[in-house]
Amino acid sequence: MKRHQEDGRGVEANTRLPRFSVLWIIPILALLIAGWLAWRHFATMGPRIVVSFDAADGIVPGQTQVKNKAVTLGVVQGVSLSPDMTHADVTIQMSGIDPHTLNEHTRFWVVSPRINGASITGLDTLFSGAYIAMDPGKPGEGRYQSHFKGLEAPPGIRSDKPGSTYWLVSSSLESLGAGAPIFYRDVQVGEILGYTMPPGGEGPLLIKAFVKAPYDHYLRQDSRFWNVSGMQIGFGAGGMDIRLQSFQALLSGGVAFGRPDKAQMEDTPSALPNSVFHLYKTKEDADNARYRHKVPVLTYVDTAVAGLTEGSKVTMFGLQVGQVTGVHLELGDKRHNPRVRVEMQLEPERVIADDELASVQRSDLISDFVAEGMRASVQNVSFLTGEAMIALSFVHEKGHESPEVKRENGVAVIPSQPGGMDSILQSVSTITDKISAMPLTQIGDHLNDILMHSDERLRSPEITRSLAGLSGSLVALNHLLDHADEHLPELMTNLNGTLAQARTMLSSYGGNPDFRRNLEELIVQLTRMSRSFHQLADYLDHHPSSFITGRGP
Repeated sequence: MKRHQEDGRGVEANTRLPRFSVLWIIPILALLIAGWLAWRHFATMGPRIVVSFDAADGIVPGQTQVKNKAVTLGVVQGVSLSPDMTHADVTIQMSGIDPHTLNEHTRFWVVSPRINGASITGLDTLFSGAYIAMDPGKPGEGRYQSHFKGLEAPPGIRSDKPGSTYWLVSSSLESLGAGAPIFYRDVQVGEILGYTMPPGGEGPLLIKAFVKAPYDHYLRQDSRFWNVSGMQIGFGAGGMDIRLQSFQALLSGGVAFGRPDKAQMEDTPSALPNSVFHLYKTKEDADNARYRHKVPVLTYVDTAVAGLTEGSKVTMFGLQVGQVTGVHLELGDKRHNPRVRVEMQLEPERVIADDELASVQRSDLISDFVAEGMRASVQNVSFLTGEAMIALSFVHEKGHESPEVKRENGVAVIPSQPGGMDSILQSVSTITDKISAMPLTQIGDHLNDILMHSDERLRSPEITRSLAGLSGSLVALNHLLDHADEHLPELMTNLNGTLAQARTMLSSYGGNPDFRRNLEELIVQLTRMSRSFHQLADYLDHHPSSFITGRGP
């Protein structure tokens, strides 16, 4: 390039090419980072979904997060009220999640401080704020969707928790609720998920239960569930019995189940998921359910049956052989007075082995027992609780033939007799009736007559002469006793002399053996007589009144 000067001559100019500046690296890197971040943002951005809740308590756009296992999966972008104003729609931008996990099995619920029975959850949200928990559905088991209905309470089971669900049938819910524990041998193995009311509100309730693995394999088709809610207090032979399954069961209720008998376990298959079981009120009711062979009988009583209800025991010799199934009052008619009809079911399996059941069922034991004198009576179990039972006992009444068994629609009727306090009162009543039948008035009149005429009879001449004669006899006896000491020594001396003469005579006739032997016997008897007289004298000397009163004991 040339430059013109003033004189008109041209001058050649020097030129330099521009060089690259280092400062251009900073905006280039910024653009690259921004592009990479933008690409990462859009690449990792998950789908946008909408979850409907009845209320949006504690949900703040831009702050409330969606979590699963404490890992953030999304953030709430907005909260709006539905057009019909019945629920709140929460828009959530998911991130870092596979869209295939958002299917018809995915569930959302709001985690906040909650008290459910004996458990307290969500305390960490007191400081961090509420968040939305997510239970993802299993991939491949449902189709993708972007709109969900949120749960108002946490679900009982998660999709990643192995186990099985079952149904329990009960006439009442009692204190059971969602989250109530299920026990097996005092170990918590599951929980109650909820319940379903029957159509129209009539009929049994269906309670949904979840049992965790591997405990669900312990359930058999004939397993039995019973209610362990609250505290059970009873009185037995050992005194007061208090049962408490756990503190949680005391507050929120609970259910327990057991395994069948070992003899039946090999033949009973395992329970399938969604099987239906009956829920019994107590463990005793569940144990009684295993007795399948039942013999219906009934009896009529005309005494008080306070404390006798459905489920009361039927015993024989103190052992339970059945239970009461119904107690009904029947008004009297021309054939009988008012009485109480007690229906029972005898359970032979309680006392008879399985191999003997067939022979027992073929024979009519009830008729044989009634012929032997079996009777039914109402007995008091506890004076504290007023509980009563039916006791079967055998009586043997002399002069009475055992009645034949009557049947009503094929059901045997067992004769009854008073029992307990009624039996005692009846015995006392019988004694008082016999006392009332005695002629007490006539006996009293005779005693009064005897007492009134006793003075006249004592003053009669016969009594006076008898007393005078008795007095004379006593005077003579006293005189004899006074002179007994004077005559008895002389009598003893004469006897001794007689014995000495007898010994002399014996020595003179010593050659005759027969005479000697007879004489020796005579001497022995005389010696005994002498000794007896001596003892008599000593006794009379010490007891002179024995002549009248006789010898004392």
